[in-house]
Amino acid sequence: MPNTETAQRHDGTYVTDELRRAITAGELAPNQRLIEADLTEQYEASRGAVRLALANLAAEGLIERIQNRGSRVRAIDLDEALEIVELRAALESICAAKAAERADDAGIARLKAIGERMRNAVEEGDTETYSAGNKELHELILRLSAMKVAPGVVSRLRAQNVRYRIRLARHHNRPTVSLPEHLEIIEAISNHDAPRAAAAMETHLKSVLEATRTYFS
Repeated sequence: MPNTETAQRHDGTYVTDELRRAITAGELAPNQRLIEADLTEQYEASRGAVRLALANLAAEGLIERIQNRGSRVRAIDLDEALEIVELRAALESICAAKAAERADDAGIARLKAIGERMRNAVEEGDTETYSAGNKELHELILRLSAMKVAPGVVSRLRAQNVRYRIRLARHHNRPTVSLPEHLEIIEAISNHDAPRAAAAMETHLKSVLEATRTYFS
């Protein structure tokens, strides 16, 4: 009887998850072609599983399928990137407020630990560690919100905007600007202050919006 991983490789779950991870980590570049035969070999999966994975990721807006030309990683322009940040600001502000209401002591401790790592990364000029902490912090806030729909929507939006998000987080002076914003979000959630948490998240993402417009225009 096949094990769980083998079954996943044949039903498309494994390939979908692995391709999504590669795209959101920036390992696959915008407009990079995704060739079914290569993916079948790379992931030791069936052709049907690869096709299902490509269909899943096309539905999430991460890839595009072009008639008679196959699939490629979807590239977004600056206008779409800005719109995504605006949508994130609205949704993540709600999630931050819910996290402030619902976070337990263990969740708050994790938030503070991430904040401390981000602070140390800024002091050491380590943009890679700061970028990783940034991603981890936003993902944890979504989990702590315990909302059913918003976290999935936000995660898909962040994935679509990965090229701009990663480049911005690694910009040489961006961490020094965004660190106080992140620490304010952490403090508000830790104090169970929902209005303050929502305002802090909105302020942070409006700052991201303006920085994205400035750096990439």
